[in-house]
Amino acid sequence: MTAHRFGVRLSFALLAATFAAPCAIAQQADAPQKPGKPINTGDVLSGELNAMKVRDVKNGKRVATYQITSEPRRLPPPNGLCNLETGPETFQLIPTNDAQAAQLKSLSGKEISVKVDEIACAKDAGEMSEAIVTKWSVVAK
Repeated sequence: MTAHRFGVRLSFALLAATFAAPCAIAQQADAPQKPGKPINTGDVLSGELNAMKVRDVKNGKRVATYQITSEPRRLPPPNGLCNLETGPETFQLIPTNDAQAAQLKSLSGKEISVKVDEIACAKDAGEMSEAIVTKWSVVAK
């Protein structure tokens, strides 16, 4: 009977050590990151474009929304880091007309660059990204 309990305890200890070691190593590797470089009006933001379906807060209709995932960037004052340590990494693109929406739809899933004309931190319900780019234009690579 003692041998059985010893085997159970030993196997549990080995199992716990197997899962705990990678977690401890990962925590040590997570050094504090530096804030991203600043992005100002007229700068270029590059990253992968993702399509999202979001419901409009006002009328409940589905709206095609697009998001760029990029390196962390600091926004100009007063937004700064958007209450994040390193700055936002996801930027929601708001199409202002049908031509912009069609252009983004054709580029979905690809690496793109956009020239930022107006940017702010996400504040309203329904905003799926950390920062919102309201005025922009696609830059040819």
